[in-house]
Amino acid sequence: MRYLPISDADRQRMLAKIGVASVDDLFNHIPAAVRLKKPLDLPHHQGEMEVERHMTALAAKNIGATKASMFLGAGAYNHHIPAAVDHLIQRGEFLTSYTPYQPELAQGTLQYLFEFQTQVAMITGMEVANASMYDGSTAAAEAVMMANRITKRQEVIVSSLVHPHYLAVIETHARFGGFKVASEPMVIGREEKLTKMIHDQISCVVVQTPDFFGNLHDFTELAKACQAKGALLIVIVTEIISLGLLKSPGEMGADIVVAEGQSLGNALSFGGPYVGLFATREKYIRQMPGRLAGQTTDADGKRGWVLTLSTREQHIRREKATSNICTNSGLCALAFTIHLSLLGEVGFRRLAETNHARASLLASEIGKIRGVSIINKTFFNEFTVVLPKSAKITVDRLASYGIMGGIPMTRFYGRQLELSHVLLICATEMNTENEIESFAKVLRKVLND
Repeated sequence: MRYLPISDADRQRMLAKIGVASVDDLFNHIPAAVRLKKPLDLPHHQGEMEVERHMTALAAKNIGATKASMFLGAGAYNHHIPAAVDHLIQRGEFLTSYTPYQPELAQGTLQYLFEFQTQVAMITGMEVANASMYDGSTAAAEAVMMANRITKRQEVIVSSLVHPHYLAVIETHARFGGFKVASEPMVIGREEKLTKMIHDQISCVVVQTPDFFGNLHDFTELAKACQAKGALLIVIVTEIISLGLLKSPGEMGADIVVAEGQSLGNALSFGGPYVGLFATREKYIRQMPGRLAGQTTDADGKRGWVLTLSTREQHIRREKATSNICTNSGLCALAFTIHLSLLGEVGFRRLAETNHARASLLASEIGKIRGVSIINKTFFNEFTVVLPKSAKITVDRLASYGIMGGIPMTRFYGRQLELSHVLLICATEMNTENEIESFAKVLRKVLND
């Protein structure tokens, strides 16, 4: 309370007004056993310069993407962001904006959300997209709950090749939302038989391409199998730049597409904030979470924008609302839109081609190292290798050379013996040919030591 600019007398008058004797009375609903008995052991107030020095020292302990050769992926990707993106989103009218509660007064905000939706719908191959979600994982959980509402079923199949964090978020919602999640045990290199798992009570099947291990998939036949049983197909895309080259989920027959949009316009930022993408078929639009900006004409016939749909209605329906999402990642969505606009269709495809080319070069160089095997038959800019030594120990050794050389699979699946030598590696346009050659050279040295 020491930072509140009120006196003890002011505080007592406020407490008396609401009918309690002390501030502690405001926390009576919290069990006494879990309440703090004394203040946390945190430093007392300091001057601005002291705080800046302290925070700078803490930040210096991290290694940012610009301080080392980065070959990390797994749902967060190191891409170049044009200087124009940050310059534009830091304009005052954008930087201070929030989801408009008098939406038609905020024509600029609605226009860029409309453009964002158009871009997302186009690259995913879907008919409609919303004004963004918090991130890809929460978008995936919202998609599952949307499918449950549409089908009026409560059983879900999730591929074992879906990003473990996405699966965890879906399972968390399932635990409190009352629906069941089925998934086969994850076995590297094994073909999943998801079609055989679908029955008349399945709400949806959740899959990912490129999957968590980097493999590419065409889910056209799976989509047909889902349709035959009245289930929906949800496709996750964690690397949105892959859609510059690959067949879109919409073309495969997906009913809902969710994706992480961080790769366009948004920095790694040690994990956030990111921007979730959500697209679906027009017939399901009323069940889509979040907001939808639309185009119209005003009384004078001029082009304008409106908030066409806001299905959550939490300000009215509360826990009965369609969605948990209360807002949208507006600034991150704007950064996405500016970056993709600067690229254009040709640039977007060229960027995807460059990513695949760099990853192919890296796979070729690493594949020459004795004892290293690449398990992927196909990949975009990320692939999985099996090393002759512990992946964790290898990564630690690579870090000592200034190379962030991939992510051990034990980080995600625990200390499973069959995964101890498995490493997930990614290359993007940020990795030069010299960096790739250096990585392969150092990896060979580390493995031979």
